[in-house]
Amino acid sequence: MLLVKGVDIMLKKVFIKRNVLLLGLVLLLACVGIAYAAGSVPQTASLSGTVVSTVSTGAKVSEGAVLVQVKTIAGTAPAARANCNGTVVAVSVAPGSSVSAGQVVAQIQP
Repeated sequence: MLLVKGVDIMLKKVFIKRNVLLLGLVLLLACVGIAYAAGSVPQTASLSGTVVSTVSTGAKVSEGAVLVQVKTIAGTAPAARANCNGTVVAVSVAPGSSVSAGQVVAQIQP
């Protein structure tokens, strides 16, 4: 009887530790998800062509601001516009490089 009671107490401690670990893991995943959601927003090009100009890293932009301009058959045209307000934290293209429609060209921190 004493042995069964000891095993019962030991199992309760194991279950409590497991539940605490699971709760900690859930909280950690929630924090990572919130941090990821608050991260930078990728900006993609809508036109293909040769990059003529880009916005500077650190620039404050508003929604609709031109981020990248390309040379096309018809002349210079905006290839990417900001889809949110914020600060440009990265630009992944440079003047003279080629860009494709759908390519990520910048990152904005809202």
